[in-house]
Amino acid sequence: MLATQSWARWTVLAIVSFTMMAGYVVAKEMSPLQYLLETPTLQGGMEWTSGEFGLFAGSRGFFNVFFLMLFVGGIILDKKGVRFTGILSCLLMLIGSIVIYGAITMVSPQPIWHIALLGGDIKRQVIIAALGFAFFGIGYEMCGITVSKVIVRWFSGKEMALAMGLQVAMARLGTALALGFSPIIANRMGLPMPILIGVVAVGIGLIAYLYYCSMDRHLDHEMAQSIDLSITDDTDDQFHFSDMLLTIKNPGFWLITLLCLLYYSALYPFLDFATKLMISKYGVDADVAGFIPSILPFTSIVLTPLFGAWCDKRGRGATMMVIGTVMLTVVLIVFALPNSSSTLAIVLMSILGIAFSLLPAALWPAVPKIVPMKQLGTSYSIIYYIQNIGLMLVPMVIGRVLQNHTQGNHVDYTAALWIFSAIGVASIIVALLLLWIDHRRHYGLETPNIKQ
Repeated sequence: MLATQSWARWTVLAIVSFTMMAGYVVAKEMSPLQYLLETPTLQGGMEWTSGEFGLFAGSRGFFNVFFLMLFVGGIILDKKGVRFTGILSCLLMLIGSIVIYGAITMVSPQPIWHIALLGGDIKRQVIIAALGFAFFGIGYEMCGITVSKVIVRWFSGKEMALAMGLQVAMARLGTALALGFSPIIANRMGLPMPILIGVVAVGIGLIAYLYYCSMDRHLDHEMAQSIDLSITDDTDDQFHFSDMLLTIKNPGFWLITLLCLLYYSALYPFLDFATKLMISKYGVDADVAGFIPSILPFTSIVLTPLFGAWCDKRGRGATMMVIGTVMLTVVLIVFALPNSSSTLAIVLMSILGIAFSLLPAALWPAVPKIVPMKQLGTSYSIIYYIQNIGLMLVPMVIGRVLQNHTQGNHVDYTAALWIFSAIGVASIIVALLLLWIDHRRHYGLETPNIKQ
């Protein structure tokens, strides 16, 4: 059977990880371009404000939060399976990335539209680009929960944390490539070029996922023959809405969800603004400023699979989450303190890369220990939905804070960094509560994932 053959499950992992990596390229390709977007004389810059950039960065979660699209995606995943949902998510990512590219290349920054709900006067180009990013966000988050369920489906009882760690590492590679090379490509070939590369990457990811679907159909056929049953896309029991009551009543599930919200709300929005932080506070040249934030994902590429393998064999997942949140918070606090050493910034980013590896390697494999397989898609969708609230609101708040602390070409990041630090402190508290409740409820978060 394919699921028991090592080559097959690792091939599946490579395919879905590449598809997710392509999404991560598009998700972060605009972050290091903030400096160019806000400077009209540089490589086709559009004179965006920090507030407009924050609006764009946060728009990825608009439809997921306000129209509950992540809930819809989770239900589709549990009802229709990983093949249908994965293809749909790839198509949405492709459409959204094309709209972003079209907004940058074909839409004039003028006129300015007044939208009170979004904070006042906003350029038409920003609105259309944000709309595209919001459509991309539907597919991006839906793809995330689908890939997670694919890995559980093929690696349950095997090297699941290692597999999830490798998938996260590939995603981080996408982030690192976007952060490090987007400014270089934009400076040499024009601002739209890195966006076009993102469009092509997502298109290739869709083709790769179609090949995975053929493997998944073959697995279904083998399983149907082995148990003499006609099954659909997944081998778990049929999903029922009433089953979600068990998950909703589970305190461990909500602590995992809250930890995910706080941790990623501090980390990802920080990365959105980190490139310009390196330029404004640490005096790093604009051409290479994106490489300092890219240290974080590059570090996690190596360490996340290693931490995942440790979690598979030795356990201690809840403890790893506590350590990861502590490291995150300490780094953010030091960034908020008065200092201007680029060497210190590099050291801090390296430490943050370790935190960026520790917590995800333990957090995502912990969910199937708390939630039954047949509720996994919808449960992941709830986690991602609540996470998206933070990923939408925090960049918008930070963008406004930075706009209010800008004088000429100088930007004071102190207030914004203290906001990130406060979120980090809250994540430490939640991680400690999760460790405590695991000892009481015996979820198995501290036990190895590989079953002997």
